[in-house]
Amino acid sequence: MATVTLDNLRKEFDNGRIVAVDDVSMQVDDGEFITVVGPSGCGKSTTLRMLAGLETPTGGSIHIGDEDVTDVHARKRDVAMVFQNYALYPHKTVEQNMAFGLRMSTDLSKEARRERVRETAEMMGIEDLLDDKPDELSGGQKQRVALGRAIVREPDVFLFDEPLSNLDAKLRTTMRTEIQRLQNELGITAIYVTHDQEEAMTMGDRIAILDDGELQQLGAPKDVYNNPTNEFVGGFVGSPSMNFLDVAVEDSGNAVRLTQTEGPLDYQLSGDVAARVREADVSEFTLGIRPEDVEVVDGGPNAVETTVGVVEPIGSDNYLHLDVGTDFIARVDSDVEPASGDVIQITFDQSDLHLFDGVTGESLLARTRTQKISPTP
Repeated sequence: MATVTLDNLRKEFDNGRIVAVDDVSMQVDDGEFITVVGPSGCGKSTTLRMLAGLETPTGGSIHIGDEDVTDVHARKRDVAMVFQNYALYPHKTVEQNMAFGLRMSTDLSKEARRERVRETAEMMGIEDLLDDKPDELSGGQKQRVALGRAIVREPDVFLFDEPLSNLDAKLRTTMRTEIQRLQNELGITAIYVTHDQEEAMTMGDRIAILDDGELQQLGAPKDVYNNPTNEFVGGFVGSPSMNFLDVAVEDSGNAVRLTQTEGPLDYQLSGDVAARVREADVSEFTLGIRPEDVEVVDGGPNAVETTVGVVEPIGSDNYLHLDVGTDFIARVDSDVEPASGDVIQITFDQSDLHLFDGVTGESLLARTRTQKISPTP
């Protein structure tokens, strides 16, 4: 087991015309499970491939423990990688597939390799499949073999490149739990790349969010969700996505007034939230509010009148698509059932608001949102 340190890691293609990874720095602690998430083309798989030694960095360094492995060949790095497409040899049995890495990277005897494979297969629940070949296996069984092949090497670091993408939803949930259980038991440092934010949020001790090759935020899933550092993170993390409204800000003495540029919002901020907004040297503002923080009300201060467009029942909750100058989603209890075309009123607590610089996208409230913000009486 070991820490993994990336220091200003950079990867360029096409003679520098394409920057896939742009000076990414982070440290993964010994035994920690980090998930890396972001949109397609954000650089997450390229980062993982540089960690594995399959891509050569253009700049920066990679340390595993105290060793600088930036220029070390993949075969000499004590890492094991699990791929999206399983990467099993079709002509080899399960046992031969699992033992292949041991045969190539260790001097264990044939009997010692066989014993370790059998122990790992038992751990993975595939001990009855050791004589089968990949085309005789289901998708879930193939993934277990791929995981077992990585585990049997007892590496310092596990690398996962979207390993569950080819599985159906139910099996994906099962395997997600299995990977977490195994990592907890083995205590091996793990870096898990995924495009699925639910996987990223539920599996990781911390979550790293990339966009356009740059690290946007690194932190505990709950903190990233509650305290996004910028508009991109706020909109990327969470389903349904955070609602965004362009607003104007007016200081009215005892309060700060938010009014929507094109829409019905007229909202008064007070206390420490208002003070934080006053401090901001910003000319354009974007208001963010998560769908689950929207409440349907019958009048009251800061109520916003809106028309219901579509109601989407999802079982325990309903999604209300509302006209607030733009499509705006409220996630409410299933017993809140307005009809399409109804005029209703909504509001939200100011401690749930996110306010971003309309030009840079940076959060103006992030530093004060570690805990719920309460207005000063």
